[in-house]
Amino acid sequence: MDRRLCLCRVAVLPSGLLFLLLLLMLLADPALPAQRHPPVVLVPGDLGNQLEAKLDKPTVVHYLCFKKTDSYFTLWLNLELLLPVIIDCWVDNIRLVYNRTSGTTHFPDGVDVRVPGFGKTFSLEFLDPSKSNVGSYFHTMVDSLVGWGYTRGEDVRGAPYDWRRAPNENKAYFLALREMIEEMYHLYGGPVVLVAHSMGNMYTLYFLQQQPQDWKNKYIRAFVSLGAPWGGVAKTLRVLASGDNNRIPVIESLKIREQQRSAVSTSWLLPYNHTWSPEKVFIRTSTTNYTLQDYQQFFQDIGFEEGWFMRQKTEGLVEVTLPPGVPLHCLYGTGVPTPDSFYYETFPDRDPKIYFGDGDGTVNLESALHCQTWQRQQEHQVSLQELPGSEHIQMLANATTLAYLKQVLLGP
Repeated sequence: MDRRLCLCRVAVLPSGLLFLLLLLMLLADPALPAQRHPPVVLVPGDLGNQLEAKLDKPTVVHYLCFKKTDSYFTLWLNLELLLPVIIDCWVDNIRLVYNRTSGTTHFPDGVDVRVPGFGKTFSLEFLDPSKSNVGSYFHTMVDSLVGWGYTRGEDVRGAPYDWRRAPNENKAYFLALREMIEEMYHLYGGPVVLVAHSMGNMYTLYFLQQQPQDWKNKYIRAFVSLGAPWGGVAKTLRVLASGDNNRIPVIESLKIREQQRSAVSTSWLLPYNHTWSPEKVFIRTSTTNYTLQDYQQFFQDIGFEEGWFMRQKTEGLVEVTLPPGVPLHCLYGTGVPTPDSFYYETFPDRDPKIYFGDGDGTVNLESALHCQTWQRQQEHQVSLQELPGSEHIQMLANATTLAYLKQVLLGP
């Protein structure tokens, strides 16, 4: 064909058709960015992100403990600090000091703690900065997101917080979270998908309940909830009574109990009466049964009366009878033996006999299924997805979880 003839024919095409041809050519250019997917914010759970500390302490609990450091070091998770004897230093640094009058906490004298990586993903991909397997958390999910076209620290970001505290003490965090969501909306041309795990769901629900509905309609595309303890968890009573080493073998439960009690978020996650029967016995001893109506007596009997003040201050923070007001996807594990109640021969300073129910190994099924009540209470869709055999942490890397998330983000 004569090239001049071809050019001549194009030249006499109607202007509208010419524009259409040029547009198609531009869209086919591989150098141009692909169509944007919705930005993602990841909200971790209890123990779910790193903490760093800097010391200038007047005294220490053991001569092996550092009184002063020149810079910040990893406080959580650092397995080297959990070794015998050294763990006493760690507990003294990571514990919080509670003020009954104000209902707030402060750091021990000479200890400053900060949360690294807000807006990034590194501090919740691996809890242990050495990236050892025991510290792997959101890593597989973030890797999957990158494989789907996302970029760490840009259209997928983390929202870590001080997991020791309840939401009422993290006001600056929620202001930063709102600003980041709005920034991502404008940068990437659409509303954000929130993906939360464990206690992070309670933080996310608290956050959403503080926002006007018009704001949520504009900035939030969906809320993907993984392993949510909407009604609290039964194992919290064991944590408060005798401690729980969270399956980290180098830690003794009683050694870590002081830290767990001092974290207000622990008492905040006790079972709630909107999910559990008031008559359900969670702890039995040779002399006493404890239900959720007996918390004040429970705290007195374990020698931790401050816990009762913590619970009273935090119990009403999240109104779980009110839905989040955004499209919600509730994914929950089943078929994993989950602590349901406990029997203590020696209360509270010995490990109990554990009776198991259904759930994901941490969150009881009764608590996770609270999502169902919201299906009748909001106009936005509420979807539930069971994850048979999926354990609480492992569900973040579960193939069904990742496939479901991909569907939410990218469609069929």
